[in-house]
Amino acid sequence: MVSKKKAKVVVDVVKTAPLKTKEYEKELRRLHVELVKLQQWVVAKGLKVCIVFEGRDGAGKGGTIKAITERVSPRVFRVVALPAPTDKEKSQLYFQRYVPHLPSAGEIVIFDRSWYNRAGVERVMGFCTEEQVEKFLEGTPVMEKAMIDAGIILLKYWLEVTPKEQERRLRDRINDGRKTWKLSPMDIKSFNMWDEYTAARDAMFEATDTAWAPWFVARSEDKKRVRLNIITHLLSHIPYKDLHIKAMDLPKRKISKIKPTQYPFRYVEERF
Repeated sequence: MVSKKKAKVVVDVVKTAPLKTKEYEKELRRLHVELVKLQQWVVAKGLKVCIVFEGRDGAGKGGTIKAITERVSPRVFRVVALPAPTDKEKSQLYFQRYVPHLPSAGEIVIFDRSWYNRAGVERVMGFCTEEQVEKFLEGTPVMEKAMIDAGIILLKYWLEVTPKEQERRLRDRINDGRKTWKLSPMDIKSFNMWDEYTAARDAMFEATDTAWAPWFVARSEDKKRVRLNIITHLLSHIPYKDLHIKAMDLPKRKISKIKPTQYPFRYVEERF
């Protein structure tokens, strides 16, 4: 098990006033325009971008990924959220199940949790041995160097949340019927293992925070702020230019006068 003695705080919490919704939506709209420009540049230049999101349960990974992808093409921005490995995958080389999902030319792949499961959930919950963890931590910088050498732009984000805010969010998942699917038995088991996850995170950073693939930590107490901060950060770390695609306009349309069809359409009942 991970030693608790190495546990430490990554960042101090900076208290700021909650970002107003109107201000957030205005800035998010501007950033969405920039993400579209990035998308066009990635496709035109055949770039390969890989973005990894890690963090504790309730840190805000899903909401941040949704904010990034809600106005771009899912054919360019691919989100990968793998389920638990099958028995066959467990017998494979650990990185084997992740390699097929790495980006090809013209793609931006976002991992909602990634190969770093081994350094976090698997380690803390006892799903792998300490020897397997050590081999993973030793081999990951080599694997990521190979990715960089192959032309992949790799960005790794850790979303940091406080115990108090994490608990509030997890309780909200219990009480809000729209969010119950986000809470798993694993989350419940992990709830009282804060220190173990802290120690595992610190060991992961120490081994894999490299010059070629550094970790970027984002405070996620304010969901709106962290989304804007991360989008701004990734835009600044992926070189792109505005292609100035020619604006399009709809041509004048002519619709002939035809008789209304007599087909018995099955209309959806209009209750609202």
